[in-house]
Amino acid sequence: MSRLNYLAVALFVTLFASSFLLTDAAGLFLNAIAFVIVVSGTLGATFLSYPANDIRTAILVARNSYVRNPPSDHEIIDLLLDIAVRSRQQGIMALEQIEEQTTVSFLRSALGMLVDGYKANEVRDILATEMHYFRQRRARHEKLFRYMAQLAPAFGVAGSVVGLIGMLAGIGDPDVILSTTPIALTSTLYGILLGNFVLTPIAENISAKTGKELMLQTLISDGVLAILQERNTMKLARKLESFLTPARRHEPTRSLLEIRERYRALRRNRGAGVEAASNSPIDASPNRF
Repeated sequence: MSRLNYLAVALFVTLFASSFLLTDAAGLFLNAIAFVIVVSGTLGATFLSYPANDIRTAILVARNSYVRNPPSDHEIIDLLLDIAVRSRQQGIMALEQIEEQTTVSFLRSALGMLVDGYKANEVRDILATEMHYFRQRRARHEKLFRYMAQLAPAFGVAGSVVGLIGMLAGIGDPDVILSTTPIALTSTLYGILLGNFVLTPIAENISAKTGKELMLQTLISDGVLAILQERNTMKLARKLESFLTPARRHEPTRSLLEIRERYRALRRNRGAGVEAASNSPIDASPNRF
């Protein structure tokens, strides 16, 4: 997520929490028993439903979806255009250096197949299969958090039942009623908040990040196949423009001209090869997907 997202979350969470704290009985919203009932019930049912390794992986995916941002579509287009120009100037084997340097695992896999001499239909099938199983894995992780989001309110109701039973058991004793009423009320509150303010947003964030990464993988797949077929770089730039909004579609052409000029300078001055390589957008993003 962007910094704006985090600022907005901090602002609205503060406002949301303030609405509870500004009441005359703010302390009644805090109840350890209700919290334990909701959280332990949700986690217990989750571990009954999924293997521990799947839960651990889903938590890692959820964490990465917030702390890591995939490369932008424009960065990938610039990189593909750079690869296309380099392959036409120096041949496919020149891509081996890019394969070793890039930190985008999907692109590294695709370039590896180009360097190893795979045919276009083989590259297409392998990349499509990789994308399919990537989508399936992410769908399982997303489903786990949506399942937990369904469990949390249910255990909130269970906590309310526990509180009501305690109230019935203490009829005639005001102290018992006063101690069990907050359990009955706050359990439902905690279940709703956990399900709708924590778990569902995590699932939605995984879904949104997966969609973006699949789009970038499609972009990489189409670009690599076009490079393998030695398509004209200007036609490749036009094809890759379709992944951008209309307002940004002038930028790849300008980048292509800059890349071409860099490689023309490289041919004129062989000693500038190291500098040209250092200016390549290969390491534009440290993220992997």
